[in-house]
Amino acid sequence: MTERRIAILLKGYPRLTETFIAQEILALEQRGFALEIWSMRRPHDAARHPMHAQIRAPVAYLPEYLHREPLRVARGLAWAVRRAGFRAFLAAAMRDLRRDPTASRLRRIGQAMVLGREMPGDLAHLHVHFLHTPASVARYCAILTGRAWSFSAHAKDIWTTPDWDLSDKLADAAWGVTCTKDGLARLRALAPEGRVALAYHGLDLGRFPAPPPARAPRDGSDPADPLRLLCVGRFVAKKGHDDLVAALALLPGDLHWRLALIGSGERAAAIAGEVRRLGLAGRVDFRGSRSQPEVIAAMREADLFVLPTKRAASGDRDGLPNVLMEAASQRLPILASAFAGTTEFVGDGTHGLLVEPGDPAALAAAIDRLARDPALRARLSAAAYGRLRADFTMDAGIDRIAARLAASAGLAREVTAQVEAEAASEDCACAS
Repeated sequence: MTERRIAILLKGYPRLTETFIAQEILALEQRGFALEIWSMRRPHDAARHPMHAQIRAPVAYLPEYLHREPLRVARGLAWAVRRAGFRAFLAAAMRDLRRDPTASRLRRIGQAMVLGREMPGDLAHLHVHFLHTPASVARYCAILTGRAWSFSAHAKDIWTTPDWDLSDKLADAAWGVTCTKDGLARLRALAPEGRVALAYHGLDLGRFPAPPPARAPRDGSDPADPLRLLCVGRFVAKKGHDDLVAALALLPGDLHWRLALIGSGERAAAIAGEVRRLGLAGRVDFRGSRSQPEVIAAMREADLFVLPTKRAASGDRDGLPNVLMEAASQRLPILASAFAGTTEFVGDGTHGLLVEPGDPAALAAAIDRLARDPALRARLSAAAYGRLRADFTMDAGIDRIAARLAASAGLAREVTAQVEAEAASEDCACAS
């Protein structure tokens, strides 16, 4: 039995938008952990990042919709009712179902039984990314099997999960980390003391090329060589694409620019419609989803990175967008919203310019200012690159997670032995 063998539970794997998760999994493998990935759904992205090809962990997929794999679900239920933890599992599941009587909740209960049955007995610990639906599956499975579990919380999961649901999960988890001070404050208000710690994602700078030695001093005055703007992010409300498009429509006519948009999502068609309505279609290039090397290539060609995130009506918000650190790795000047975790990396006027979220006029004024001042852009981008290298490399956060996972796997050896014994007993019963 491998003492440090860990199960990683994800909502979907692999995903182009979750480079921070792939980076963490790869780094843990490089630190000697034997990992197995369990995903609640199959990937929808056609492309993959190079990191995904480097990850050795096997991947298993739970039934995304229970009715499509009834035999797996039936076997999971038949297995679950014979477990010592079934009564506690059933009580927790039914209590949650009364508070959240949805098909989604039922799916998480069913997925937990399948996961519990199909996880190898030598998986000593369960670690989950995101505190909403993935953590529900992890929690139910842990109650059922007697395993300990931990979590990495990020953004949407912190701000859109009800307090009662967060409180139950925080009480049951062995430990957890989150990636912004903003998120940490919310979770610590609901968690037992010492349960949650801060662990920035940071960047593995070894995966990125050195920044370009210099950028062309474009100032938007030449229509034949316009300022190159770049925005990278899913087309969802919290990314603020609508504010960016509105800001572009407010720019003065003598400023020549082009915008590249990288990403996909539910609001892509609506944003494209707004671009056409405002007469900007000839200046905006929708590039769709791209692999990380393609994103970095776009950053090396751009003059200014813009990410006007904000709080969505649903309560969803970003944490500290990794893409800001990726832009800094290429010394690409940053213009963003003074919102959520962004301010933990970008100091206004020092590492970039920040504007209030949801304010297209202020965003337009900042774009105009930065466009016409290449020297300011160079100063800000150099400072952001220095801050990235000094304070936001990957190692500190990964070291904290690795130390806790190693301790948890060691503490879980007796539980693992019990799980293996139960599995062996079941195999004998089936054979007879």
